[in-house]
Amino acid sequence: MASAVILPAFGNSAESAMIARWLKQPGDRVEAGEPLCEIETDKATVEVASPAAGVILERFYGEGEGVPVQTVIAAIGEPGEDVAQLRPGGVGPTAVAAPTVPPNAAGRVSARINATPPVGISPRARGLAERHGLAPASLTGSGPGGRVIERDVQAAIRAQPRMTPLARAMVERGGFVAPAAGTGADERITARDLQAPAVPAPAAAPARDEDVEVVPLTGVRRIIAERMLASLQTTAQLTLHTSADARRLQEYRARLKSSPEEFGLRSITINDLLLFAVSRTLAEHHELNALFAENTITRYRRINLGFAVDTPRGLLVPVIRSAGALSLQALAREAARLAALAQQGRAAPNDLQGGTFTVTNLGSFGIERFTPILNPPQVAILGVGAIGLHPVESDGTIRFQPRLGLSLTVNHQVVDGAPAARFLQALARNIAELDLLLAN
Repeated sequence: MASAVILPAFGNSAESAMIARWLKQPGDRVEAGEPLCEIETDKATVEVASPAAGVILERFYGEGEGVPVQTVIAAIGEPGEDVAQLRPGGVGPTAVAAPTVPPNAAGRVSARINATPPVGISPRARGLAERHGLAPASLTGSGPGGRVIERDVQAAIRAQPRMTPLARAMVERGGFVAPAAGTGADERITARDLQAPAVPAPAAAPARDEDVEVVPLTGVRRIIAERMLASLQTTAQLTLHTSADARRLQEYRARLKSSPEEFGLRSITINDLLLFAVSRTLAEHHELNALFAENTITRYRRINLGFAVDTPRGLLVPVIRSAGALSLQALAREAARLAALAQQGRAAPNDLQGGTFTVTNLGSFGIERFTPILNPPQVAILGVGAIGLHPVESDGTIRFQPRLGLSLTVNHQVVDGAPAARFLQALARNIAELDLLLAN
């Protein structure tokens, strides 16, 4: 009997992935555990291995197609074996259902929405709605003041029509309309039940010339766009700016660069020193090392420090686990390892999850100050700018001093201005007295 190749779930948050590249063609013989294709999630590119030895009988999705997790993407067996029961939308125990997507009032199936509209909805209900692809704006609330609560979402889920995975994928990709009921078992909607919508008159194609580049918003870039918008729509963001005396920071970095090679310290960067200072400062300010979700604040003593990395695929945020317990050298090595994996597209989903605080550094581009955007459910993110000479008054004399720009954005729903300012003040002091921080 042919074996199903199922797209696995990558971490807790990924609901779909894109097939970036097939490594094997139909008719190729493969061994169990041999890579079949490369899958691109919103955070990483990973390989999917064959579950059994045999011949690739059929591939159900092409390169560039988005696929819900836990969906059958290919069949492996011996030549001549029937794969009808494995095809998405087929009947049988091996057909794996994709996540449910609800119809809107006009009968069309709505696309999954990551950027939540600002309607009255409880956090628990919001989470349930997002997991089932329900747009909160489409729900009717029965709570106080018309607020959407969990039972409203559950009722909407029960009212959804049942669809085969193939039918659902066809509607999600556009071009088809789902009826209220289908011809399958228990009125399940199948691919043959779908209807083509009325096609409007084609609009004139926009003029293009060789100087114009049209870039579709797909893959990681699309996910980044959706999450940035959702971050601003669902959190109350407040940014505080200050600067830190960078003389000790620069002096210590210079000493590291000139240290004996056998010490292994020459590769430690300014950013590594800043990550070290942040991890030690957070240990005394747990309200910043926290997550806010489901109407609950969870504060952590262990510091899982995310840091932004610019990659060819877009912005990724690897996570240094237990950063507060690492020595400077160990922290620097882990940051270098994770950054290399992210830039090479080889970071595992686990390398990019579980952060409790994030640092993003644009100092190397000469940016002095900027407003970093929160990475929910984290409640704070630190933006680091360039070191520049600034006038400072001391004993009645104005002197120019190298200072480092620091910008802290917090979720003002759960972090007040004073605790945020105290953290920023403590961090600036620790940077200014880096030698004492390292001695401690």
